Amino acid sequence: MPEPIPNLTPTLMPNPIPEANRPDGKAVPALSPLLWLVVAAALIGFPYLGSDYIVYMGVLVAINIIATAGLNITVGYAGLLSIGHSAFIGVGAYASALLAIHAGTPLAVNVVAGAVAAFIVGLVFGIPSLRIKGVYLAIATLAAQYSLYFVFQQWTRVTGGDRGLSLPRIDIFGMGDTGFYFFVILLATLLCTASRNLFRTRIGRGFIAVRERDYAAEVLGIDVVRYKLLAFGLGAAYAGVAGALGAAFLRMVNPDQFTLGISVFFLAAVVVGGRASILGSILGAAFMTLVPEFLRTGLSIFGGGGTVDLAGVLSPLREIIFGVLIVGFLMLEPRGLAGLWDRLRGRRETIDSRSGAA
Repeated sequence: MPEPIPNLTPTLMPNPIPEANRPDGKAVPALSPLLWLVVAAALIGFPYLGSDYIVYMGVLVAINIIATAGLNITVGYAGLLSIGHSAFIGVGAYASALLAIHAGTPLAVNVVAGAVAAFIVGLVFGIPSLRIKGVYLAIATLAAQYSLYFVFQQWTRVTGGDRGLSLPRIDIFGMGDTGFYFFVILLATLLCTASRNLFRTRIGRGFIAVRERDYAAEVLGIDVVRYKLLAFGLGAAYAGVAGALGAAFLRMVNPDQFTLGISVFFLAAVVVGGRASILGSILGAAFMTLVPEFLRTGLSIFGGGGTVDLAGVLSPLREIIFGVLIVGFLMLEPRGLAGLWDRLRGRRETIDSRSGAA
């Protein structure tokens, strides 16, 4: 039987259309090609402006953007709460690392393998979403988080246990970390573009319909089971790509990289950046990645000449800031940094305000 997708009303659309009106009734101008050229030039020139540390942070932000975009597919667009995202990142990291170590496969193959492995595991742990939702689904994904962490830690013959795995160095284009930076930036751009375009298709509209009213979507002929599983699978696949890239860049994989705190980090990035927004994924990942570095710099400046234990101060402070940011953005700006950007551009329509009005 064919699977019709209804014409969704504006209430169900994840982002305002480019012609969304200002309060004065005028259309919001689209981003100019000149601005895109400036952004592209900045990304290309970025690794040549500073030290190796600058390149390291650029790669880390790009990898986190990929992981956050994946979680936004599951949480923001499909409305399925997940707090086990770092476990899927771990699946991609271990799958790619094992291939690199035992088969000597190139990075591109390892990244694809990590995505496929995480996609399959995401489908398995997405099964509870077929029967439960909300906080109960969050608890189910929490079980996935701890289950996979246990596998990473205890399956020592494969994962190396707490010692983890060490990977060989990868030199892309003969440029070292700079070459890896360009590879990750290119991949992040492609994946974010693919994610943005996905929600202009039948599958994307199906995700949005399931998020708004899954029972109504089923009555309208949408295969809710398939779309929920696909949302978990796609989100996990993005996480697998991020895990594979992180493993190759850091040249090591161990269970401590995939704890519950990391899952909370990415959930915070989605909320702070903006749910159901690719721009929000980019802004949220960048913001949450760079905040600890700004804190580190500030403490080093005002720390009394190195007398402050930076690691001891930052560890609890980072968790406190994450919690405060999540609560603050939920209360003051539910659309996060993407919502603030839309306000600056004159947009006034939001997912939450429209659905609330409805």
